[in-house]
Amino acid sequence: MIGVVDMISFGSVFLELVFGHVPALPVPGQEIFTDDFAISCGGAVSSATAARRAGVSAGLCTLLGDDLGSRVVIEHCEREGIDLSPAGRVARRVTGITTVFNFDGDRSFVTHVPPRPAGEPPASDRWIDVLHRFRPAWCYLHAAPGRQGFLTEARKLGCKTLVDISLVGIGTAAEAAEVIECVGLADVFVPNQAELTLLTGAASAEAAIGVAAGWGTPVVMKSGAEGAVIASPDGIWPVTEGVAQIEVADLTGAGDAFAGAMIGALVQGEPLAKAVVAANAAGSAAAGRLGAVGPVEVAGLSTVLEPARPARRAPTRPPGHPGQREGQPREAQR
Repeated sequence: MIGVVDMISFGSVFLELVFGHVPALPVPGQEIFTDDFAISCGGAVSSATAARRAGVSAGLCTLLGDDLGSRVVIEHCEREGIDLSPAGRVARRVTGITTVFNFDGDRSFVTHVPPRPAGEPPASDRWIDVLHRFRPAWCYLHAAPGRQGFLTEARKLGCKTLVDISLVGIGTAAEAAEVIECVGLADVFVPNQAELTLLTGAASAEAAIGVAAGWGTPVVMKSGAEGAVIASPDGIWPVTEGVAQIEVADLTGAGDAFAGAMIGALVQGEPLAKAVVAANAAGSAAAGRLGAVGPVEVAGLSTVLEPARPARRAPTRPPGHPGQREGQPREAQR
């Protein structure tokens, strides 16, 4: 065993090309200009970054290869002090590329993910080995079919788990059932309103959180401008502290920042309610910057472009609203 670390974020990573607010998406043959642009990186690196910025040690379990996205992630993690020793390395392109267009208070994406060679096992097959070698105090991952074994092993080793979910990951009743199994094996579950409503089959977010309260695992439902709602065996209560009134730049990665900051607070001994306050603040801050981890510099390339004048922003819509995309792991999220 290498030694205990505070948290490891498990999943894929992406190179993000992020365009600031535009009035609408272009129609065929049309070109639209924006004042804001940033290069960023997202996916599993987003939550690890938030945890590291919260003051705890963080590692990244992902697959890195021979591509620009991997280079950007490596340089960012070195600057932030994120441990890359849990990451696997391959001699091919692996990092997805996402183009983010911000408009109408939300975002749209065009993404390319390099295909995995036939016969190559999924990167998640390495995860249990990483658990045994590093024994993280906390793990962050997305619940998905087939991940029950990982969560069971984490529990056996005494590693706590905070799990998220995406709408794409619960497209069928069978997938939803497996995700609920994952939730039962986790220590904290952090869906947003739309995700929890779909997962439970409830008619409203209020009804969904009532259903989730009976699962046994503490559930923190992200609720946008209202903060979050905690449901646990001790009851249901809202947490509004920590939410800031911000001018939204880009909602990408706000949910991962929420989760990483929560883990950072829990590692440092805060009770769940106080950890949610820190998570609310981190999610708000993430929504106020372009890119999941904010603009990054890329060695050998031009630095991130700065806007010549204040960008035209969409109306404020804090993290956790029904249309929000979470950042990790995007292979189950698109």
